[in-house]
Amino acid sequence: MILDGIRVLEIGQVLSAPFAGAILADMGAEVLKIERPDGGDDARHMGAAFRHGDALSFLIFNRGKRSVALDLKDPDGIAQLERLLATADILIHNLRPGVAQSLGIGGEELCARHPRLIYCELSAFGHVGPMRLRPGYEPLVQAYSGLSSINGGPDDPPLRLGVSVCDQGAGMWAVIGALAMLQRRSVSGRGGLVQTSLLETALGWAAQKVDAFLNEGRLPERHASGHPNFVPYEAFDAADGPFLICCGNDRLFGKLATALARPQWATDPDYATNRARLRNKARLIAELSAILVTSPRAAWIARLQAVGVPCAPINTIPEALAEEQVAALGLHRQVPGEDYRLTGLPLSIDGERPLIRRGSPALGEADHDALGAPARRVAP
Repeated sequence: MILDGIRVLEIGQVLSAPFAGAILADMGAEVLKIERPDGGDDARHMGAAFRHGDALSFLIFNRGKRSVALDLKDPDGIAQLERLLATADILIHNLRPGVAQSLGIGGEELCARHPRLIYCELSAFGHVGPMRLRPGYEPLVQAYSGLSSINGGPDDPPLRLGVSVCDQGAGMWAVIGALAMLQRRSVSGRGGLVQTSLLETALGWAAQKVDAFLNEGRLPERHASGHPNFVPYEAFDAADGPFLICCGNDRLFGKLATALARPQWATDPDYATNRARLRNKARLIAELSAILVTSPRAAWIARLQAVGVPCAPINTIPEALAEEQVAALGLHRQVPGEDYRLTGLPLSIDGERPLIRRGSPALGEADHDALGAPARRVAP
């Protein structure tokens, strides 16, 4: 595995730091998850018990790790953590802002005591500014950042995105920073501090809209499934379900026009160029909608794909998982020793997807190995 020999300590709750730890574990690092002795990560209880008394969300974001139970409010717990840090390459945490400093394990302090340590800190609103000490959750940050305001259609209220793009994105940036620091350390011998946040992640994902406002004063419009700069580039209803057509240039529009038995559109001054189609969008979309609703979507998709027009069904999750292409990717893996499957990392290295090496840990199961203490036994 790529990260064999790298030891990671994760003091993570719920999502952002645990996701970062899961990425590193899948890539071969040894990840020791530091948890409170009295219940551990709150995610263990976020939802019905799925396996071993833990919620499915905990299993998803903590696969491949081992758990060490430490009371970091107790000096003995901090002393044990320091012993582990002496052997660690990376520390990841998303403790509430100010807590690490109050425990004496802030970034500057730990990097001074352990100069080879790569210290990754994730927060809600960032490490500087008037809100740096505030906690936060995914929907709060989506709302505060403006991300919710650009999701949905023009008549919809602001909508949360359906997945935790800020939490998981922050975890991903932490991993990118940690891997960059490993490279720097290989040259300089020195670790250092990586800081990211849900808010920075949200604004980063929205950069195209943010930069348009900063540089052109242009407010983002909401287009549901559509695009502000291409037509047609959105969802349409077929006779039995919705699908998307994406004409990213005039050549593709010409192919669409021919496939729909409307070859004259390709030379019509109102439709021949993308800029003309933008000016006449409402009329063109109405004409397309009237045509496309007359046949099943599979028939349209087959016809359009045959001439090279990008299109796809708007699938439900079960429909997507049933697609031959999704199955061919081998993304969903049986967890060794368990009776359930999880989604693996969305990348391959030398043609191989990193393996999920084990399921999630029982609370304190690695105490003996990591600390020389008896392993805790936790009732399921």
